[in-house]
Amino acid sequence: MSGHSKWSTIKHKKAAKDAKRGKIFTKLIKEITVAARMGNSGDPAFNPRLRTAVLAAKAASMPNDNIERAIKKGIGGSDGAVYEGYGPGGVAVMVRALTDNRNRTVADVRGSFTKYGGSLGETGCVGWMFQKRGVLLLDRRAIDEERLMEVALEAGADDVAEGDESWEVTTTPEAFEKVRDALVAAGVTPTSAEVTMVPQSTVHVTGRDAQQLLKLLEVLEDHDDVQSVSANADIDEEEVAQLSA
Repeated sequence: MSGHSKWSTIKHKKAAKDAKRGKIFTKLIKEITVAARMGNSGDPAFNPRLRTAVLAAKAASMPNDNIERAIKKGIGGSDGAVYEGYGPGGVAVMVRALTDNRNRTVADVRGSFTKYGGSLGETGCVGWMFQKRGVLLLDRRAIDEERLMEVALEAGADDVAEGDESWEVTTTPEAFEKVRDALVAAGVTPTSAEVTMVPQSTVHVTGRDAQQLLKLLEVLEDHDDVQSVSANADIDEEEVAQLSA
């Protein structure tokens, strides 16, 4: 399984814990607000990014009132920023943030990289290693492989991969919504669905590098202003399970 798949699984498990303490709501509200502003529309039917954000919020059981308030806030949303750097073992890391204080956020991100054996780099230093892709995770018990392949590939998906607990469907950004809608129509709601940066190649890390890297990624994900983190790490499944226990 690819490094991206492993980190997707870790993020999915962590998201369940975040939901219990409301942290995920903070990130979702920011994404809805910015999506409404950048898309110049508060109507999900005419704003694909907003539609995706609203679906994610509903999947996390966010009350409709919260969603509506975030949409109305719209124009007053935060600015987006992308930070790039290297983690332990030379792993490339990309961080997407939505922040109303870039100086504070970049200082926090740089501090996290430094604390856990990495370094924040210049814009573009690792971006070329990633490709923008749609990624959908589905509970393996919700649909069998043959049916999933039929629905996903017919809708335009590029690949279906098997993870520890989930199926991972990858698409182009353009096909993302069509594939997601086809899966929902087939009676399977993804446990996670996002357009994100996927590594085109991976770097294998073990031991202390793997431990420090997972801690760095977790700390970055936990930052209130950070919306998503991508890394081109490849860590053995057994080691991932042990370190994330």
